[in-house]
Amino acid sequence: MICGSMFSGKTEELIRRLRRAVIANQKVAIFKPALDERYSKDEVVSHDMRSVSSILVHHPDEIPAKAEDADVIAIDEAQFFSNALVRVVQDLALNGRRVIIAGLDMDFNANAFGPVPELLAIAEYVTKLHAICAECGSLAHHSFRMDSNMEQILIGEKDKYKPLCRSCYHRLKTS
Repeated sequence: MICGSMFSGKTEELIRRLRRAVIANQKVAIFKPALDERYSKDEVVSHDMRSVSSILVHHPDEIPAKAEDADVIAIDEAQFFSNALVRVVQDLALNGRRVIIAGLDMDFNANAFGPVPELLAIAEYVTKLHAICAECGSLAHHSFRMDSNMEQILIGEKDKYKPLCRSCYHRLKTS
């Protein structure tokens, strides 16, 4: 499980791990939620524009059939999936598949996001990445939303979010 705030390098790390699996001659499959079309419909793309071909899915239950005989199954933007993802991931792992997941651990209100907390609890390995605070340069672990939309899910980039450390996040949230 790879988690952290926006702009922390989660997708970049996911792609790095997949490339290593390919070097090891393992068959890989990567999935992303259908609602995330920021850069591409058929690729997972990091903010620094590294990319890898992916499969778009609407529901986690689609993943096992579409993964076919992949040795390594990667899932990006896990926070956008329903909690059914937890069961799907458990089943894949119990069937001998290596599953690598990336997702935001907290939403813009600093609340746990989607199935990620439960995925963190069952993960054998957890990597928490940090961005750089856009205000002070410290390590950032919050995704601060810069507009007034209060929906939990709002797909966006640097036009809507900026990474902040705990102190700057709370200062801006309360001002």
